Amino acid sequence: MRILFINPFGIGDVLFTTPAVRAIKEAHPESFIGYWCNLRVKDLLTSNPRINKVFALSRGDIKKLYKESFFKGLVSSLKLIFEIKKERFDICLDFSLDHRYGLAAKILGIKRRIGFNYKQRGRLLTDKIDITGYHDKHVVEYYLDLLKFLNIEAKEKNLEVFILPQIQELADKILKEKANLRENDLVVGIAPGAGGSWGKDAFYKHWPAERFAYVADRLIEDFGAKVILLGDESEIVIRDEILRKMHHRLIDLVGEINLEVLPAIIKRCHIFLSNDGGPMHIAVGLGVKTVTVMGPTSEVVYGPYPLSEKNVVVTCKGECRPCYKNFRLPACNNDLACLKMVDEDEVYINSIKLLNDSN
Repeated sequence: MRILFINPFGIGDVLFTTPAVRAIKEAHPESFIGYWCNLRVKDLLTSNPRINKVFALSRGDIKKLYKESFFKGLVSSLKLIFEIKKERFDICLDFSLDHRYGLAAKILGIKRRIGFNYKQRGRLLTDKIDITGYHDKHVVEYYLDLLKFLNIEAKEKNLEVFILPQIQELADKILKEKANLRENDLVVGIAPGAGGSWGKDAFYKHWPAERFAYVADRLIEDFGAKVILLGDESEIVIRDEILRKMHHRLIDLVGEINLEVLPAIIKRCHIFLSNDGGPMHIAVGLGVKTVTVMGPTSEVVYGPYPLSEKNVVVTCKGECRPCYKNFRLPACNNDLACLKMVDEDEVYINSIKLLNDSN
């Protein structure tokens, strides 16, 4: 059995497919699994021993290459097609919700094409589930529903994140050099940005930076915590605001850590504080305790999976949330009240509870 996963989305979405990858490998250990993803998430998949080959170039990546150079875009497209076609996949699981990936799979000669029929975009799929969006249950469970076409049932549904030994060594070296981190130090990770796959709308997921600063200061004052600030280059503005508001020093790694090293840094944290976004799902997949602030998105559909006592979600009780439904985000007429109503003391108290549980 040779199966191609197709998922052009961000960190969280890719991790949501890992229970399905595991279920297939457990049911068919001899199977060959390929994964067609975007360039940004490649490092999360190349370290996964259940995945045999990664094709990291999404439609969005190809469009960017064509803008740089028509020749570069054409060569990259042809190379991608050739590399996928030579693997002779007989089945694909298409999570893209985009008919163009279904068309590509058909052109590539993949006879059985399994996925979701959203707004009739699954018309080129051979096996499909009609959906209007994701609601009432977690995305992971929607993804696992596709396995029914292969007569496979997942025994284990936790997200999986794998870290190569040499990458963990590199992360530990970085932490030692940056913070002289010792074995008995209490380490708290904070990702005040996140939601990168939302692009220009990512700010709709961002709890105010000064509140992260408040919680970080309290944890340093009350517990002597070593607080690590994480994020990519696009989140430097958020980082700067936090640093201006802080009374204590923290370990600033914003813009310095790539996705290959990020999980290894997160793994060293005792708790992880974040908005709804990829870093939080990495932490959950690694078994790190999390406190997540969620605004417009539903914790039932997009939150930590599975929800448990070690993965706490803090929300407001506003009637307008969650407003992100059926892949649509309406214009906010309430000045992001769903985030601003989340009290910093509530986040701090939940953090303390998790820390006490770990002692």
